[in-house]
Amino acid sequence: MKSIFITGAGSGMGRAGAELFHDRGWRVAAVDRNEAGLTALTAQRGGDRLWSRRVDVTDKAQLDGALADFCGADGLDMMWNNAGVGESGWFEDVPYEAAMRVVDINFKAVLTGAYAALPHLKRSPGSLMFSTSSASATYGMPQIAVYSATKHAVKGLTEALSVEWQRHGVRVADVLPGLIDTAILRETPNHSGGAPSADAAGDVTASAPKRGPFRLMPASSVAEAAWAAYRHPTRLHWYVPASIGWLDRLKAVSPEFVRGQIRKALPRLTER
Repeated sequence: MKSIFITGAGSGMGRAGAELFHDRGWRVAAVDRNEAGLTALTAQRGGDRLWSRRVDVTDKAQLDGALADFCGADGLDMMWNNAGVGESGWFEDVPYEAAMRVVDINFKAVLTGAYAALPHLKRSPGSLMFSTSSASATYGMPQIAVYSATKHAVKGLTEALSVEWQRHGVRVADVLPGLIDTAILRETPNHSGGAPSADAAGDVTASAPKRGPFRLMPASSVAEAAWAAYRHPTRLHWYVPASIGWLDRLKAVSPEFVRGQIRKALPRLTER
């Protein structure tokens, strides 16, 4: 039986992934600091193939212990480093401590996950380490500068390890989601424009384009990308939706052009 270990599985994309892989017959480890979310997931799916635990992904001992307890003497087919948080606002308005929390969870925890999962992944032929990056890793986005930087770091780590870990027989890939309908739209603090609110999230979802790379997508679309990634032997970056990949291609040709387009398209995020 195939097995997957998912961080940040108590809500959003991680929970959608846990549900999808469980429904398709995999053994699933769902970890998160969100105990209520894990409890709800267990009540919904439950059974012998769903294993859950409250884990702080910034604590290597906790993550090591959870992986060891889940995998036992068996290997691990897929590690999904998905846990992430956001803080928004002008760079100088975001408190230093809040910015460092984003770095700790969005990037350092991915490094921790890589170190912790590799011994287990090496024991499973064709295994995959998969990480959640972001569309903001195609070009740095204003008012989520630190978040964007961490997602660039995840993308760079993915590229480097996809070469290094070939000698271990372990594949590495990531997903770069655009605007996904998850709780992060409601819960990300805005340090330059007041507290997050359901109304603000509603504005984002209501104003999202109906077509194009920044249309609103369901969390299940990212879970489907993770499912496809395990089955694809070579693809490195998975874009949700696929048209976000054009931003990467265009930025490679002229980052200055993309910068100008962002200033035109998002004046609210670039001007006081």
